[in-house]
Amino acid sequence: MFNKAIYINRRERLCNNMKKGIAFFPCNNEAPMSYPANCYRFRQDSTFNYFFGLLEPMRLAGIIDFDKKETILFGEDYSIDDIIWMGPQPTIKELAERSGITESRPYDQLASYLQQALKEKREIHYLPPYRHDNQILVSKLLNINIDDVNAKASQALIHEVVELRAVKGEEEIEEMEKICNVGREMQLTAMRTCRAGLIEQQVTGAVEGVAIAGGEGTSFATILSQNGQTLHNPYHRGRLTNGRLLLVDLGAESHSGYSSDYTRTIPVSGKFTKRQKAIYEIVLRANLESIGMARPGIPYWDVHLNACTIIAEGLTQLGLMKGDPKEAAKAGAHALFMPHGLGHMLGLDTHDMENLGENNVGYDNEISRSKIFGHASLRCGRRLKPGFIVTVEPGIYFIPELIEQWEREGKFTEYINYREVRKYIGFGGIRIEDDILITEDGCRVLGKPLPKSVASVEAVMRAAAKARQK
Repeated sequence: MFNKAIYINRRERLCNNMKKGIAFFPCNNEAPMSYPANCYRFRQDSTFNYFFGLLEPMRLAGIIDFDKKETILFGEDYSIDDIIWMGPQPTIKELAERSGITESRPYDQLASYLQQALKEKREIHYLPPYRHDNQILVSKLLNINIDDVNAKASQALIHEVVELRAVKGEEEIEEMEKICNVGREMQLTAMRTCRAGLIEQQVTGAVEGVAIAGGEGTSFATILSQNGQTLHNPYHRGRLTNGRLLLVDLGAESHSGYSSDYTRTIPVSGKFTKRQKAIYEIVLRANLESIGMARPGIPYWDVHLNACTIIAEGLTQLGLMKGDPKEAAKAGAHALFMPHGLGHMLGLDTHDMENLGENNVGYDNEISRSKIFGHASLRCGRRLKPGFIVTVEPGIYFIPELIEQWEREGKFTEYINYREVRKYIGFGGIRIEDDILITEDGCRVLGKPLPKSVASVEAVMRAAAKARQK
């Protein structure tokens, strides 16, 4: 938790921007995994965390009254039965004081408070709930049909929350630096652990142990697979085999809730083959040039399109594509190989604020989402601002089902050499991802440098292999 003055300031800024009505922020509840007392790891709602800083798995709700410029914390103190099992716990009043809130009330008064506000015809703003229990809660407390809860969320509140959370404060950047270094160590652990004969799960266990030791655990489900052509591959059951590539996309979460997100692709044998190196160098160039291009004022859409063009240029040089690379990328022909966007915002969520709607976060009145396959998957296309933190993650993948479908449909035959592409089925995929902070005059990569050139990745793996032989 940061100094309470930070949360006071955040709430004051929201009050000044919203001016009228009430904002209702329910916290997350614990989610049972197999029975009520056996729960998944608790994760507080990110916006509740942002404005209140309270991460305890307690029954809480925050009210910010824009008319009266006041905040109320509603909560339910732990009982003696809870304390017997959990040890001493803070009271609601103590939690309110930590967050700089002077007024706290019992949770059972929340319903009557909101009902009174409804009687007075005051506007009650809330964000779209993504958990079913909170959808039910909002439906019950605000007399809204359960099917209409998300549709009636406050667009004005969504907009103001996005604008506040998108620009990271110095305290947030410091947290992000720390957790990026944990993510870096996770990737180095993968490089040092990877070797033929292991099961992917063994490498996954090693890297996730680093996340637990350095923070609250992983920031999302680890993607670690030789089948890197499956973009969000959740399975770790394959046996590592020489000659194959291992795609490792992972991140750690800090104790305060901030996330890191890194991807590296490494050769199981410790050395890239000639063909792997050629594809890898194209992706690396797209990564490096995108970082060099990112700066305040430039639409991230432009950076994305440039990365797609680099992918098309490189594949044209290898004979897998043909024609004008710029036109191919603009038309979306590159998406056979890179069907996702260049990156997304990062912060208290891995896909920062995605629960508020990708278009609300990554787009605006100036720049709207493309409808072209591949380009449509870009999560952030808006102009970059100082304080934004975004990922840069170009990739090249050979997805058999997509190749087969596009060739059958005769799609983009003027740009794609399917005969050559078919030779790469079984190759897998390559992605290289870094987290960057947009500064006043450019950008910088967060965290200590993490190897990504062919030579530096191979050097880490070679050193690890030598150490195992001693």
